[in-house]
Amino acid sequence: MSKLKLGVLDQSIVTQGKTAIDAVEETIATVKLAEKLGYSRFWVSEHHNSSFIAGSTPEVLMVKLADETRRIRIGSGGIMLPNHSALKVAENFRMLETLFPGRIDLGIGRAPGGDRITAALLNPSNDFSEESYLQQLAYLQQFFRDTAATRYGPILAVPQAPTIPSQWILSSSGGSSKIAAQFGMGLAVARFINGFAQPDVVETYRRNFEPSSQFSKPHALLSISVLCAETEEEAQKMRKFLDYVLVQFEQGKFDNFGDEAYIQKYQFSLAEQERIHRNRGRVISGTKEEVKEKLLALANDFGVDEVIVSTMANHSLNRMRSFELLAEAFELKALA
Repeated sequence: MSKLKLGVLDQSIVTQGKTAIDAVEETIATVKLAEKLGYSRFWVSEHHNSSFIAGSTPEVLMVKLADETRRIRIGSGGIMLPNHSALKVAENFRMLETLFPGRIDLGIGRAPGGDRITAALLNPSNDFSEESYLQQLAYLQQFFRDTAATRYGPILAVPQAPTIPSQWILSSSGGSSKIAAQFGMGLAVARFINGFAQPDVVETYRRNFEPSSQFSKPHALLSISVLCAETEEEAQKMRKFLDYVLVQFEQGKFDNFGDEAYIQKYQFSLAEQERIHRNRGRVISGTKEEVKEKLLALANDFGVDEVIVSTMANHSLNRMRSFELLAEAFELKALA
Protein backbone atom coordinates (compact mmCIF):
# COMPACT_ATOMS: atom_id res chain seq x y z
CA MET A 1 0.00 0.00 0.00
CA SER A 2 2.96 2.39 0.33
CA LYS A 3 2.89 2.41 -3.51
CA LEU A 4 -0.69 3.61 -3.60
CA LYS A 5 -1.54 5.12 -7.00
CA LEU A 6 -3.03 8.60 -6.96
CA GLY A 7 -5.24 10.47 -9.39
CA VAL A 8 -6.94 13.87 -9.43
CA LEU A 9 -10.59 14.86 -9.76
CA ASP A 10 -10.94 18.48 -10.90
CA GLN A 11 -14.17 20.53 -10.93
CA SER A 12 -12.89 23.85 -12.36
CA ILE A 13 -13.90 25.89 -9.30
CA VAL A 14 -14.48 29.62 -9.81
CA THR A 15 -13.13 31.13 -6.58
CA GLN A 16 -13.85 34.66 -5.37
CA GLY A 17 -12.49 37.33 -7.74
CA LYS A 18 -11.81 34.82 -10.53
CA THR A 19 -13.68 34.05 -13.76
CA ALA A 20 -14.71 30.82 -15.44
CA ILE A 21 -11.82 31.37 -17.86
CA ASP A 22 -9.44 31.52 -14.88
CA ALA A 23 -10.93 28.32 -13.47
CA VAL A 24 -10.51 26.37 -16.71
CA GLU A 25 -6.97 27.69 -17.15
CA GLU A 26 -6.21 26.45 -13.63
CA THR A 27 -7.58 23.03 -14.56
CA ILE A 28 -5.21 22.94 -17.54
CA ALA A 29 -2.28 23.98 -15.34
CA THR A 30 -3.29 21.32 -12.80
CA VAL A 31 -3.31 18.46 -15.30
CA LYS A 32 0.19 19.45 -16.45
CA LEU A 33 1.37 19.47 -12.86
CA ALA A 34 -0.34 16.15 -12.12
CA GLU A 35 1.41 14.47 -15.04
CA LYS A 36 4.76 15.98 -14.04
CA LEU A 37 4.34 14.76 -10.46
CA GLY A 38 3.37 11.20 -11.40
CA TYR A 39 -0.38 11.08 -10.82
CA SER A 40 -2.01 8.25 -12.75
CA ARG A 41 -5.37 9.77 -13.80
CA PHE A 42 -7.00 13.14 -14.17
CA TRP A 43 -10.81 13.22 -14.19
CA VAL A 44 -13.11 16.21 -14.68
CA SER A 45 -16.69 16.52 -13.50
CA GLU A 46 -20.09 17.51 -14.89
CA HIS A 47 -22.03 20.16 -12.96
CA HIS A 48 -24.78 22.52 -14.05
CA ASN A 49 -26.53 25.76 -13.08
CA SER A 50 -23.82 27.03 -10.72
CA SER A 51 -21.48 29.93 -11.41
CA PHE A 52 -19.12 28.46 -8.77
CA ILE A 53 -18.28 25.41 -10.91
CA ALA A 54 -17.20 25.92 -14.53
CA GLY A 55 -16.87 22.20 -15.25
CA SER A 56 -20.08 21.42 -17.17
CA THR A 57 -18.86 19.50 -20.24
CA PRO A 58 -16.11 17.00 -19.41
CA GLU A 59 -16.16 15.50 -22.91
CA VAL A 60 -15.14 18.89 -24.34
CA LEU A 61 -12.61 19.82 -21.69
CA MET A 62 -10.99 16.38 -21.94
CA VAL A 63 -9.86 17.14 -25.51
CA LYS A 64 -7.79 20.08 -24.32
CA LEU A 65 -6.44 18.24 -21.28
CA ALA A 66 -5.38 15.17 -23.26
CA ASP A 67 -3.78 17.36 -25.93
CA GLU A 68 -1.76 19.24 -23.29
CA THR A 69 -0.39 15.99 -21.81
CA ARG A 70 1.19 12.80 -23.11
CA ARG A 71 0.89 9.96 -20.61
CA ILE A 72 -1.60 10.58 -17.81
CA ARG A 73 -5.05 9.03 -18.32
CA ILE A 74 -7.80 11.60 -18.90
CA GLY A 75 -11.38 10.90 -17.90
CA SER A 76 -14.80 12.02 -16.82
CA GLY A 77 -15.69 11.89 -13.18
CA GLY A 78 -18.23 11.63 -14.47
CA ILE A 79 -20.63 11.90 -17.35
CA MET A 80 -24.10 12.06 -15.79
CA LEU A 81 -25.63 9.61 -18.24
CA PRO A 82 -29.34 10.41 -17.70
CA ASN A 83 -28.60 13.98 -18.86
CA HIS A 84 -27.59 12.72 -22.30
CA SER A 85 -28.30 10.47 -25.24
CA ALA A 86 -26.38 7.20 -24.89
CA LEU A 87 -25.54 7.34 -28.61
CA LYS A 88 -24.07 10.83 -28.31
CA VAL A 89 -21.99 9.80 -25.28
CA ALA A 90 -20.68 6.80 -27.24
CA GLU A 91 -19.74 9.00 -30.20
CA ASN A 92 -18.09 11.64 -28.01
CA PHE A 93 -15.94 9.06 -26.26
CA ARG A 94 -15.16 7.13 -29.41
CA MET A 95 -13.84 10.36 -30.86
CA LEU A 96 -11.76 10.93 -27.72
CA GLU A 97 -10.44 7.37 -27.98
CA THR A 98 -9.63 7.95 -31.66
CA LEU A 99 -7.71 11.12 -30.85
CA PHE A 100 -5.96 9.75 -27.74
CA PRO A 101 -6.00 5.93 -27.95
CA GLY A 102 -5.50 4.05 -24.70
CA ARG A 103 -5.68 7.13 -22.47
CA ILE A 104 -9.41 7.77 -22.04
CA ASP A 105 -11.60 6.90 -19.04
CA LEU A 106 -15.38 7.15 -19.16
CA GLY A 107 -16.62 7.58 -15.62
CA ILE A 108 -20.42 7.36 -15.50
CA GLY A 109 -22.88 8.58 -12.88
CA ARG A 110 -26.64 8.93 -12.59
CA ALA A 111 -26.96 11.99 -10.34
CA PRO A 112 -28.22 15.13 -12.13
CA GLY A 113 -25.06 17.12 -11.47
CA GLY A 114 -27.25 19.98 -10.31
CA ASP A 115 -30.98 20.51 -9.87
CA ARG A 116 -33.68 18.38 -11.48
CA ILE A 117 -35.14 21.22 -13.53
CA THR A 118 -31.81 21.73 -15.27
CA ALA A 119 -31.43 17.97 -15.76
CA ALA A 120 -34.87 17.82 -17.38
CA LEU A 121 -33.88 20.64 -19.74
CA LEU A 122 -30.66 18.85 -20.67
CA ASN A 123 -32.61 15.72 -21.53
CA PRO A 124 -36.41 16.17 -21.70
CA SER A 125 -36.90 12.39 -21.89
CA ASN A 126 -35.13 11.87 -18.56
CA ASP A 127 -37.56 10.24 -16.12
CA PHE A 128 -34.89 9.82 -13.38
CA SER A 129 -35.66 6.10 -13.01
CA GLU A 130 -33.13 3.34 -12.40
CA GLU A 131 -34.74 1.27 -15.15
CA SER A 132 -34.02 3.99 -17.72
CA TYR A 133 -30.45 4.36 -16.43
CA LEU A 134 -29.83 0.63 -16.82
CA GLN A 135 -31.28 0.73 -20.32
CA GLN A 136 -28.94 3.58 -21.24
CA LEU A 137 -25.96 1.61 -19.93
CA ALA A 138 -27.02 -1.39 -22.01
CA TYR A 139 -27.40 0.78 -25.11
CA LEU A 140 -23.97 2.29 -24.47
CA GLN A 141 -22.37 -1.17 -24.56
CA GLN A 142 -24.14 -1.99 -27.82
CA PHE A 143 -22.91 1.23 -29.40
CA PHE A 144 -19.34 0.56 -28.28
CA ARG A 145 -19.51 -3.03 -29.60
CA ASP A 146 -21.24 -2.14 -32.90
CA THR A 147 -24.18 -4.42 -32.11
CA ALA A 148 -26.93 -1.76 -31.95
CA ALA A 149 -29.68 -2.03 -34.55
CA THR A 150 -33.34 -1.34 -35.25
CA ARG A 151 -35.64 -3.02 -37.75
CA TYR A 152 -34.36 -0.48 -40.25
CA GLY A 153 -30.76 -1.58 -39.91
CA PRO A 154 -27.55 -1.09 -37.86
CA ILE A 155 -26.95 1.99 -35.72
CA LEU A 156 -23.27 2.86 -35.66
CA ALA A 157 -21.54 5.10 -33.12
CA VAL A 158 -18.84 6.78 -35.14
CA PRO A 159 -15.93 7.04 -35.46
CA GLN A 160 -15.40 3.29 -35.12
CA ALA A 161 -12.22 3.34 -33.08
CA PRO A 162 -10.43 0.00 -32.64
CA THR A 163 -10.49 0.44 -28.84
CA ILE A 164 -13.06 1.77 -26.40
CA PRO A 165 -12.56 3.95 -23.33
CA SER A 166 -12.19 2.31 -19.95
CA GLN A 167 -15.62 2.50 -18.29
CA TRP A 168 -16.22 3.18 -14.60
CA ILE A 169 -19.38 3.51 -12.55
CA LEU A 170 -19.32 6.26 -9.93
CA SER A 171 -20.90 4.93 -6.77
CA SER A 172 -21.55 5.86 -3.19
CA SER A 173 -23.91 2.97 -2.46
CA GLY A 174 -24.28 -0.77 -2.83
CA GLY A 175 -26.87 -0.33 -5.59
CA SER A 176 -24.49 1.35 -7.99
CA SER A 177 -21.71 -1.07 -7.09
CA LYS A 178 -23.96 -3.94 -8.21
CA ILE A 179 -24.55 -2.13 -11.50
CA ALA A 180 -20.77 -1.78 -12.02
CA ALA A 181 -20.39 -5.48 -11.29
CA GLN A 182 -23.24 -6.45 -13.63
CA PHE A 183 -21.69 -4.61 -16.58
CA GLY A 184 -18.11 -5.67 -15.78
CA MET A 185 -16.99 -2.07 -15.33
CA GLY A 186 -14.58 -0.48 -12.90
CA LEU A 187 -15.97 0.94 -9.65
CA ALA A 188 -15.12 4.43 -8.36
CA VAL A 189 -16.39 4.87 -4.80
CA ALA A 190 -17.33 8.54 -4.33
CA ARG A 191 -16.44 9.01 -0.67
CA PHE A 192 -16.06 12.76 -1.34
CA ILE A 193 -19.83 12.83 -1.91
CA ASN A 194 -20.97 10.27 0.66
CA GLY A 195 -18.68 10.25 3.69
CA PHE A 196 -20.62 7.30 5.09
CA ALA A 197 -19.70 4.98 2.18
CA GLN A 198 -18.22 1.84 3.71
CA PRO A 199 -15.99 -1.01 2.46
CA ASP A 200 -19.06 -3.19 1.92
CA VAL A 201 -19.69 -1.14 -1.27
CA VAL A 202 -16.49 -2.59 -2.72
CA GLU A 203 -17.19 -6.03 -1.24
CA THR A 204 -20.61 -6.09 -2.93
CA TYR A 205 -19.00 -5.13 -6.22
CA ARG A 206 -16.34 -7.83 -6.03
CA ARG A 207 -18.81 -10.49 -4.94
CA ASN A 208 -21.14 -9.81 -7.88
CA PHE A 209 -18.56 -8.95 -10.55
CA GLU A 210 -19.09 -10.42 -14.02
CA PRO A 211 -15.96 -10.33 -16.23
CA SER A 212 -16.18 -8.25 -19.39
CA SER A 213 -14.02 -7.42 -22.38
CA GLN A 214 -12.80 -4.38 -20.43
CA PHE A 215 -12.04 -5.94 -17.07
CA SER A 216 -11.38 -9.64 -16.55
CA LYS A 217 -11.42 -9.06 -12.80
CA PRO A 218 -12.86 -6.37 -10.51
CA HIS A 219 -11.03 -3.06 -10.30
CA ALA A 220 -12.07 -0.53 -7.68
CA LEU A 221 -10.73 2.85 -6.65
CA LEU A 222 -11.72 5.41 -4.03
CA SER A 223 -12.29 9.15 -4.44
CA ILE A 224 -12.10 11.54 -1.49
CA SER A 225 -11.43 15.23 -0.79
CA VAL A 226 -7.84 15.81 0.35
CA LEU A 227 -6.29 19.01 1.70
CA CYS A 228 -2.55 18.83 2.34
CA ALA A 229 -0.51 21.73 3.72
CA GLU A 230 2.93 22.56 5.09
CA THR A 231 1.52 23.20 8.57
CA GLU A 232 -1.49 22.14 10.59
CA GLU A 233 -2.59 25.78 10.83
CA GLU A 234 -2.70 26.18 7.06
CA ALA A 235 -4.49 22.85 6.71
CA GLN A 236 -7.15 24.05 9.14
CA LYS A 237 -7.69 27.21 7.08
CA MET A 238 -8.11 25.12 3.95
CA ARG A 239 -10.48 22.82 5.81
CA LYS A 240 -12.64 25.73 6.99
CA PHE A 241 -13.02 26.95 3.40
CA LEU A 242 -14.17 23.51 2.25
CA ASP A 243 -16.45 23.04 5.28
CA TYR A 244 -18.08 26.38 4.50
CA VAL A 245 -18.59 25.54 0.81
CA LEU A 246 -20.08 22.11 1.57
CA VAL A 247 -22.49 23.64 4.09
CA GLN A 248 -23.59 26.18 1.47
CA PHE A 249 -24.10 23.41 -1.10
CA GLU A 250 -26.28 21.47 1.32
CA GLN A 251 -28.41 24.58 1.83
CA GLY A 252 -28.94 24.85 -1.92
CA LYS A 253 -26.56 27.81 -2.30
CA PHE A 254 -24.11 27.52 -5.17
CA ASP A 255 -22.98 31.12 -5.73
CA ASN A 256 -21.59 34.23 -4.01
CA PHE A 257 -19.77 32.58 -1.09
CA GLY A 258 -17.80 35.67 -0.05
CA ASP A 259 -14.08 36.23 0.02
CA GLU A 260 -11.45 34.38 2.02
CA ALA A 261 -11.40 36.87 4.90
CA TYR A 262 -15.18 36.60 5.30
CA ILE A 263 -15.10 32.80 5.30
CA GLN A 264 -12.26 32.57 7.83
CA LYS A 265 -14.12 34.88 10.22
CA TYR A 266 -17.46 33.16 9.70
CA GLN A 267 -19.02 31.58 12.78
CA PHE A 268 -20.86 28.34 12.04
CA SER A 269 -24.26 27.89 13.68
CA LEU A 270 -24.94 24.79 15.76
CA ALA A 271 -26.87 23.28 12.87
CA GLU A 272 -23.99 23.99 10.50
CA GLN A 273 -21.51 22.48 12.95
CA GLU A 274 -23.62 19.34 12.94
CA ARG A 275 -23.48 19.25 9.13
CA ILE A 276 -19.70 19.67 9.24
CA HIS A 277 -19.49 16.80 11.70
CA ARG A 278 -21.57 14.62 9.37
CA ASN A 279 -19.29 15.57 6.46
CA ARG A 280 -16.07 14.59 8.23
CA GLY A 281 -15.89 11.29 6.32
CA ARG A 282 -15.76 13.16 3.02
CA VAL A 283 -12.48 14.96 3.72
CA ILE A 284 -8.93 14.14 4.81
CA SER A 285 -6.77 17.10 5.78
CA GLY A 286 -3.48 17.84 7.54
CA THR A 287 0.25 17.82 6.90
CA LYS A 288 1.63 15.42 4.32
CA GLU A 289 2.60 12.89 6.99
CA GLU A 290 -0.88 12.98 8.53
CA VAL A 291 -2.62 12.78 5.17
CA LYS A 292 -0.48 9.87 4.01
CA GLU A 293 -1.25 7.88 7.15
CA LYS A 294 -5.00 8.52 6.85
CA LEU A 295 -5.11 7.74 3.12
CA LEU A 296 -3.21 4.48 3.55
CA ALA A 297 -5.54 3.43 6.34
CA LEU A 298 -8.62 4.27 4.27
CA ALA A 299 -7.29 2.48 1.17
CA ASN A 300 -6.49 -0.55 3.30
CA ASP A 301 -10.01 -0.56 4.78
CA PHE A 302 -11.58 -0.47 1.32
CA GLY A 303 -9.06 -2.86 -0.20
CA VAL A 304 -8.10 -0.53 -3.06
CA ASP A 305 -4.71 0.38 -4.49
CA GLU A 306 -5.73 3.66 -6.11
CA VAL A 307 -7.22 6.89 -4.76
CA ILE A 308 -8.45 9.89 -6.73
CA VAL A 309 -8.24 13.10 -4.73
CA SER A 310 -10.46 16.15 -5.05
CA THR A 311 -8.91 19.36 -3.72
CA MET A 312 -11.20 22.38 -3.45
CA ALA A 313 -8.97 25.03 -1.93
CA ASN A 314 -9.15 28.69 -0.99
CA HIS A 315 -6.23 29.71 -3.26
CA SER A 316 -4.79 28.13 -6.38
CA LEU A 317 -1.26 28.19 -4.92
CA ASN A 318 -2.42 26.28 -1.83
CA ARG A 319 -4.21 23.82 -4.06
CA MET A 320 -1.17 23.19 -6.27
CA ARG A 321 1.04 22.87 -3.22
CA SER A 322 -1.36 20.28 -1.78
CA PHE A 323 -0.85 18.11 -4.87
CA GLU A 324 2.92 18.55 -4.62
CA LEU A 325 3.03 17.60 -0.94
CA LEU A 326 0.88 14.55 -1.56
CA ALA A 327 3.18 13.44 -4.38
CA GLU A 328 6.17 13.88 -2.08
CA ALA A 329 4.51 11.89 0.68
CA PHE A 330 3.83 8.94 -1.64
CA GLU A 331 7.08 9.32 -3.60
CA LEU A 332 5.24 9.45 -6.93
CA LYS A 333 7.39 9.18 -10.05
CA ALA A 334 6.39 10.61 -13.43
CA LEU A 335 6.35 8.09 -16.27
CA ALA A 336 9.27 8.43 -18.65
